[in-house]
Order: sequence, then C-alpha cells, then structure tokens
Amino acid sequence: MPRRKLRVKAADSARINTELTELRTRLEVHTEWPEEVLAEAEEAAERPRMPEHDATDLPLFTVDPPGSRDLDQAMHLTHRAGGGYRVYYAIADVAAFVRPGGAIDTEARRRVETLYFPDHRVPLHPTRISEDAASLLPGEPRPALLWQLDLDADGAVVLADLRRALVRSHRRLDYAAVERAVDLGGADEQLALLATVGRLREEQERARGGINLPVPEQEVEETLHGYVLGYRAPGPADGWNAQISLLTGMAAAELMLDAGVGLLRTLPAAPADAYERLRRIAAALDVPWPQALPYPELIRSLDPDVPLNAAFLNACTSLLRGAGYHAFDESRGLPAPAAPDHAALAAPYAHCTAPLRRLGDRFAQEVCAAVAAGEDVPDWAREALPDVPALMAGGDRRAGEVERACVDLVEAELLAGREGEDFPAVVIDVDEKRPAAGTVQLRDPAVRARCDASAAAAGRLPLGRVIDVRLTKADPVTRTIRFAAV
Repeated sequence: MPRRKLRVKAADSARINTELTELRTRLEVHTEWPEEVLAEAEEAAERPRMPEHDATDLPLFTVDPPGSRDLDQAMHLTHRAGGGYRVYYAIADVAAFVRPGGAIDTEARRRVETLYFPDHRVPLHPTRISEDAASLLPGEPRPALLWQLDLDADGAVVLADLRRALVRSHRRLDYAAVERAVDLGGADEQLALLATVGRLREEQERARGGINLPVPEQEVEETLHGYVLGYRAPGPADGWNAQISLLTGMAAAELMLDAGVGLLRTLPAAPADAYERLRRIAAALDVPWPQALPYPELIRSLDPDVPLNAAFLNACTSLLRGAGYHAFDESRGLPAPAAPDHAALAAPYAHCTAPLRRLGDRFAQEVCAAVAAGEDVPDWAREALPDVPALMAGGDRRAGEVERACVDLVEAELLAGREGEDFPAVVIDVDEKRPAAGTVQLRDPAVRARCDASAAAAGRLPLGRVIDVRLTKADPVTRTIRFAAV
C-alpha cells in the first residue's frame, strides 16, 4: 500500500480552505457556540466538581498525536508485587464540568461527536473545557475517573477498580516518540512496560479470537506547505496504546453488565455466508486460506503492503458492518443484549475512554463510577440512557459523512485538470452486481475512487491486480472522481 504523500501548492490551499468552509455550511456543521454555552463553560471551568481522593503524585503520561490538546486519557504502569502488572488509567471527568440539562449538555447532545476537518476541528464541548479545564494537560491538576486494572503475568485481568480522583499528568508523548524510544532501546520503565503490556494484551486478543484489521486509512492534513494526502497504517505504539483503552472498555462493559445497567458498543457476528464470500475472494486473489486456519489468524499473517493482500483486507471490512450502541437498564425493563459481545474484540465492550470527543462516553463513565462506588446511578444519566444509542448512531453517520466529503474534496482538487492522464492503481473492490465497476487505489497520489471498465477493456475488473486507469472526471464542486480501466 502506498505511503508517499502529495503536497498541494500553497496557492491551492487558500481555495481548498474556502471550499472546506462552504462544505461545513452545506453539511450544516455549526462552528459557533451559543452565548449561554460559552458563559456556562467559563463558569464550569472555574468551579468544577472536585473529587476528594488526591492521586496527583501518580506519574501519569499521555500518548496522543502531536499538537493535540483535547487529552482524554493518561496512564501509569507498574509491576505488581508477586508478579503481573498494574495499569492506572485516568479518563477526563467531563461530568465534573457539565450540568445535566444545562446549556453545555444540550449543545453536546446536538453535536454528539467532535468533527475533524483538515483545516478545522469542530469540538463536542467548548475549547475552554475540552482543550483546557478538563483536558489532562501536563502539569495541571484535573478531576478524572481513575481505573486500577491489575493483570497477571500473561496480561489477563485479575482485578478492575474505579474511583474519582484528582490527577496530574507529568508528561505528554506522541506515538512516534514512544516507538523510537522502544526501538532504539532507550525506553524508560514506563514506555517499556507500555510495550510489554500492549503486546501481552494483543496476545490475549489473539487467544479470544479478536481481530484488528491492519487497513491503512487515508488522511488529509494541513501543513505549512499546503495539504498532505496520504495513507497511514497504525504503528506498534498505536496498537499498544489502543490495547490499554480496549482493556478499560472491556472492564467497563463487565462492570455494567454485572450491575444490569449501562451502555455497550456492540457488533454482531458476521453470518456464515459472509465468510464464504471472503473465501471466494481469497481464492480469486491467490491469498492462501487453509480450511483449518481461523479467520483471525489469517488476517494476522497478511502483509498489507502486498497489493493482493490489501485488496483482501479491504474486502474484510464488510464483516465490521452493524456496529452500534445498546443501552440497558434491567430494573426499568430495558434488557441487556442477548449477545453482548463486540465481534471484532470477541468480548463485551463499552466506549468510555474519550468523553471529551464522544457524547456516549460521559454516560457510560457515570454508570461505571456509580456502580464501582456502590451508589445509585444518577437519575440524569439513567433517564438519558434509552436515547443515547440513537444519538450516537446519528453522530457516527455525520462524522463518516464529514470525513468522506473532506477526502473527496481534496482528492478532486489534487486531480482537477489532469483528466485523460493514466495512473497505475490496485483494484481493491469489485461490485458483485456490476463486475465491470469497482474501486481502485492509486499508488501516487494517495487516492481511492470509483472505476469502470472502458469500452475497450470491457469485462470484470481484476480484483487485487495492478492495472492502468485513466482519469475521466475530477470535479471539486461535486467532489467527484471517476476512472476507467485502460
């Protein structure tokens, strides 16, 4: 899969910025804040609800993309006496700043998620909270939900505990810095433990039958020289950090299921015919899949840099359709799901580690905090639970629409005026109903687009093969790109 990035000339960036502003208008994305929300945010930032327990001496650290200020999580890892590991995971306590039914709460339920544009981020909460008072910025005392997760020597959970606490992050790191330190052998104890625990949790995931598809994603980023469009494959440090978050989300799910009230992130198991379809695709792509080899093990054996493998992995994303949220409150007649697992993780799971950027996490956090403390779940959280899945579904759709529209716009701008040119590309998907149509991925620039077989090359597009395609349309106004097989 290509990693080369193509820069847009600085003169073009101003035009793209204008088009992105117009895109936000067309999508009815509100970038301004009502006066009452800003006023309430300022007041909340000055007087948040503060916890009694002081854990500011715990040397927490954060791992986020460079420049991030909305820091939801911080961690500290240590060895346990007698063997195993202890993970402390602090999550920003957004509920300490948001008054139920207040202006911030009302606006957050309208926004649902932070939206990311290449030139602008539209946050879920006012920046006075999300990038300042509630963010786990280094050196600043902050209210948090502090998880203690004890693991045995193999990385399996033996105890999970949660309490509200005042915490302080001691340093801020990014993924590349963590990877460099580990790779060069200069990692301190904390980073070495993150790598160790992350790998152990990956083995636990393997043993459960869970899977994480290594499909590189397109990214659009604004730089001093214009826009960069490229592919990004998560590195090892991304995976280790993600495993700590997943560990916490699974502990939260178990806590809520035991209590009979909560909010899960679920994904149904794929039907048998979906795997049969993948076996046919694997055979067509010359991807060996012995009958006795489980699907998760097959995925782990594939190198996504190989075009045939990349096309197969892209087809595997079809198994991830159907993810959603399930609220339950058995004491009020709202049952827990009969199949509570998230199929990709092979375990029950809850979104609870990104409350600054995702609405549902605040409700899941509040349920967990109350259950862990042996208290009743607050009425404001309990009464809202039945409405949260629909809110989150709408927010997820909107976030996906924004992301796709942004990529489409930048792709069209990059290729506008180059109609008639030929490019090498990998066929990563073929329409089963119209096999002469599908999706291709260019090697340079980093573009994915619709492709049809030309009249001279009529027939089925060769899935997984490298072919030459001709650009037939690149329209920034409609954000449309089309290719034809040569």
